[in-house]
Amino acid sequence: MSGTEAAVGPPAPEEDAARPAPPTEAPAAGHARRFWSTRRLPAALVSAVVLGAAGILLYDVSAVRAHRPAMGWRRRLARELAARPLDDAWIVVGAAAAVLAGLWLIALALTPGLRGVLPMRRDNPDVRAGLDRKAAALVLRDRAMRVSGVRSVRVDVGRRRVRARAQSHFRDLDEVRADLDSVLADGVDRLGLARRPALSVSVRRPAKK
Repeated sequence: MSGTEAAVGPPAPEEDAARPAPPTEAPAAGHARRFWSTRRLPAALVSAVVLGAAGILLYDVSAVRAHRPAMGWRRRLARELAARPLDDAWIVVGAAAAVLAGLWLIALALTPGLRGVLPMRRDNPDVRAGLDRKAAALVLRDRAMRVSGVRSVRVDVGRRRVRARAQSHFRDLDEVRADLDSVLADGVDRLGLARRPALSVSVRRPAKK
């Protein structure tokens, strides 16, 4: 037989119809965003001021329309605004106060607030969870106090950094610091935060009395 001979292998086995389907991937977790404050007190104050000013102005305008004299404060305000120059001290102070109030309201509208609540990982996209910073600090402090040689410790939990300042009354400071690093790093991981904060640990001897 001329030409190139092709090797023929055994026939491919048929796929088993009962073979289980590959496991489906878990749904992707949602992005953990910071919690937004409802701003109840600022909203109530602004609403009360706007409602009161609008009500008084509407009443005065209605009184003028009914051929009654305008309120004294409005007549005086109109005279003052017509007579005072723009560089008058009271005009500048009033404009500055209005600008500051506007900037304050803009800052409240654009910032989330609730800095005391840390967002946790969203393993389930339908569930949002947050952890209070004071509670997280208490948990980490309890773990740090279990380290041999630690006499006292203060833990501050921020949104980007965890700071631990400990006092050790025995053992080498480097050994205590290494144990604290390990224990607190594991503790931070177990908090389940969406954004893992950096860890800063310092150890010193207590002050001599």
